Amino acid sequence: MLNTVEIPDEVAQAKGLAPSVVRAAVKAEVALALYARGLISAGKATELAEMTRRDFDGLLASRRIERPYDEEELRHDLSWAKGGG
Repeated sequence: MLNTVEIPDEVAQAKGLAPSVVRAAVKAEVALALYARGLISAGKATELAEMTRRDFDGLLASRRIERPYDEEELRHDLSWAKGGG
C-alpha cells in the first residue's frame, strides 16, 4: 500500500454512514480522479476502486467521464464487429 488516508469517524457519523461505506466512496473517488487525469489506466482504477469493470464503467458514465478511444482501437473494434477477430 502506497499511502493511507485517515478519515475521521465524525465524517461518516455526520451522515449516519458506516465506515465501510465511506471507505468505499473515498476509494472510488480517488480512482475516478486519477483515471480522469490520465494518471492510471481503467484497469488500475477499477482495481483501486475495488469494483467490477462493469460497475466502474457505469460510474464513469454516470459522471460523464470519457474514456480515451483512439483510431487503432476503433479499427480493432470494427474488425471484430465484422467477424475479423
